[in-house]
Amino acid sequence: LQHIEKMTSALTAKKVATTEDQQQVSRIRITLTSRNVKNVERVCADLIKGAKKKNLKVQGPVRMPTKVLRITTRKTPCGEGSKTWDRFEMRIHKRLIDLHSTSEIVRHITSINIDPDVEVEVTIAGQSQ
Repeated sequence: LQHIEKMTSALTAKKVATTEDQQQVSRIRITLTSRNVKNVERVCADLIKGAKKKNLKVQGPVRMPTKVLRITTRKTPCGEGSKTWDRFEMRIHKRLIDLHSTSEIVRHITSINIDPDVEVEVTIAGQSQ
């Protein structure tokens, strides 16, 4: 009789542990932003490679439209002379990656060496079953 009670208590403990693990799994969105395309793609590939090593469900990278910020200004400071203009522009590239995992695993994955030029934003959307 004691042997059966030990087995049932062990089974219920396993069920509780697995349900807690399932509840902690959430949809996590990683947003990468930079002015340099190569750096964004490199960091993106590193994150996806790390996630696939952990056998996580990965969606992305989703390439968002490039924002082009333009400034047109006169070359001459005083306003005299021929009317020549300078055109400057800055391109901002953005990538989205969605992961389905726990926050501890994502912390471990995002601890890779990330270029200082790349801005990383991690948002936890919610619980997924």
